[in-house]
Amino acid sequence: MAAPIRVLIVDDHDIVRIGLKGFLSGYDDIEIAGEAANGQEAVERTAELTPDVILMDMVMPVMDGIQAIQEIRDRKLTGKIIVLTSFATDDKVFPAIKSGAMGYLLKDSAPEELLHAIRKVHNGEPSLAPDIARKLLAELALPDEAKEPTPEPLTPREVDILRLVAQGLSNKTIAEKVFVSEATVRTHMTNILSKLHLANRVQATLYALREGLASLS
Repeated sequence: MAAPIRVLIVDDHDIVRIGLKGFLSGYDDIEIAGEAANGQEAVERTAELTPDVILMDMVMPVMDGIQAIQEIRDRKLTGKIIVLTSFATDDKVFPAIKSGAMGYLLKDSAPEELLHAIRKVHNGEPSLAPDIARKLLAELALPDEAKEPTPEPLTPREVDILRLVAQGLSNKTIAEKVFVSEATVRTHMTNILSKLHLANRVQATLYALREGLASLS
């Protein structure tokens, strides 16, 4: 049996943390690694507990969620981040994803959506609500010289891999579909991200959407 997914819950409201712990504790493949009441505590707990997945609120005292995500990434701490917030405004969504969050959910999402997102992100797959993905897609459509890909084009195989990534498939599933090893898929992903100047699979997915290589449906 696979080890459970260790989740760190970060929210400044006690009732939210209690509710999330109660819900997630009911699943055998989820383990509550710990909790934090603000961004600074989140960084400290992440360093101490090395969770697999971090549920990160955005608006908190001491240090907000965006600052915490940036600090966690700057320190190269482990833990894939899912933003779980009441806010879908541009000033929250864009910085969170650009800083390295792999998922973005609103607190009015169905519990099953959260569970699905935790499992997907743990497997290295992005998890964005369709309306959030559309926001990010519109942002990526804006002209920005810093976002321009390198002159070196993607190879046909890299385009194939990018399409499959945009479908939310894991490296293992992609490897099975194109008959290569997972290590080869990881190498392709490294090359894709480097050529396109992208930080992670979420941004790669959004690039594929913008370029018409995938759709939200």
